[in-house]
Amino acid sequence: MDGAKQPVFDEMHEADGSVRPAYAEYCEWLDQQDGSWLRRKSFEAESLFRRSGITFNVYGEGDAEERLIPFDMIPRIISGGEWRKVTRGIEQRVRAINAFIHDLYHRQEIIRSGRLPERLFRNNMAWLPQMVGFTPPGGVYTHVVGVDLVRTGPDEFLVLEDNARTPSGVSYMLENRETMMAMFPELFTKIPIQPVSNYPRRLAKSLAACAPECAGENPTVAVLTPGIYNSAYFEHAFLADQMGAELVEGSDLRVVDGRVQMRTTKGYRPIDVLYRRVDDDFLDPLTFNPDSMLGVPGIFDVYRAGKVTIANAPGTGVADDKAIYSFMPDIVQFYTGEAPLLPNVETWRCADPDSLKYVLENLEELVVKEVHGSGGYGMLIGPTASKKEIAAFREKLRARPANYIAQPTLSLSTCPTLTRAGLAPRHVDLRPYVLVSPEGVDISPGGLTRVALKKGSLVVNSSQGGGTKDSWVLQD
Repeated sequence: MDGAKQPVFDEMHEADGSVRPAYAEYCEWLDQQDGSWLRRKSFEAESLFRRSGITFNVYGEGDAEERLIPFDMIPRIISGGEWRKVTRGIEQRVRAINAFIHDLYHRQEIIRSGRLPERLFRNNMAWLPQMVGFTPPGGVYTHVVGVDLVRTGPDEFLVLEDNARTPSGVSYMLENRETMMAMFPELFTKIPIQPVSNYPRRLAKSLAACAPECAGENPTVAVLTPGIYNSAYFEHAFLADQMGAELVEGSDLRVVDGRVQMRTTKGYRPIDVLYRRVDDDFLDPLTFNPDSMLGVPGIFDVYRAGKVTIANAPGTGVADDKAIYSFMPDIVQFYTGEAPLLPNVETWRCADPDSLKYVLENLEELVVKEVHGSGGYGMLIGPTASKKEIAAFREKLRARPANYIAQPTLSLSTCPTLTRAGLAPRHVDLRPYVLVSPEGVDISPGGLTRVALKKGSLVVNSSQGGGTKDSWVLQD
């Protein structure tokens, strides 16, 4: 399973060096450009991002200075036919996840059937007993989902993980496109690229469709942010502005007459849909963490009474658990009656003694992740780890095996990236953004491509030094 032995799929070039059809028109244009001009354009893009204030914080590093996520202006291009296959698999998976979460908080049929061990959610901090027996307005738990995909071949897209709690990064998808259109407008008249700029409008429409019955014809939507010191505050403010929604903090809200209401210059005004970017534990100090200063006292009782929609629903994080991820093929089959259209990456659950034995014996070749981990933290990439790091991780595995899963080191596909030495292949993944409402499933064409900027690196997370690219889906 050693990724180093697998061929790497180059998304721009065929094995014989010829250009793949999806990149044909772009490469024709690129071949006519001067290398020094491209580098000047790259600096121009960086200044555009700085002026826009697109930064993020890395927690736990000194004074947590704000950083700019590196942007690579060579786009990642996917044909329309390839994208249609991917979206069918994403829609199937997202529908199954929503049905799965509903089942966990109601009859738990998948547990009764023996397809999923009860311990996986009984010991899961993301599973909230306060949600048992309650169905959110419209029956939607996962209003916004990010499905992380990796590509290993021409028709080989795999799901790396699901983000059903509060997927981030969509502002970078939108700003990447706006930057590319500003710098290379001729490309967007020459090449038929599906638009993404209407995402905020589609998000606002999708959230409004999930409003409770008391909302009336024009629901009020607000974005709940932890505040300016949160690493993703730029995105919260950006989305609120682009949607025409209110941007609020917990201190701006209170429960008045059985509704969640927002303080305005004319008194308090009801909010119908709250797109929250605050973790479950901090939503309501009366129900969850009593020390929270970020949430709204009493909001959960209003929610249970059906007087406000919280997106995503509290308790959806149970679907992000990487141990549950390993059961997703069974989950998709159970709730849709169909085989998964998008396969998982092969996964070993370290809670299983045989799997643990295999993982311990092959740590040098595997990627090991915490079941609740995110952002590239708390993981081991065996082929690039030192003997000391592997030995330390081996002890962690033996001490808490149920806290980890392991996967093969995949040969992620590469896309050309502009480096100081010119174009060079770098590994990429893809996070499409999915909107779910009673009206259906809406998938952004492309999503956010993250790129590992270091030669040979497989780590694409911005917190670990990765960058982003504009993702083009063609209209063919």
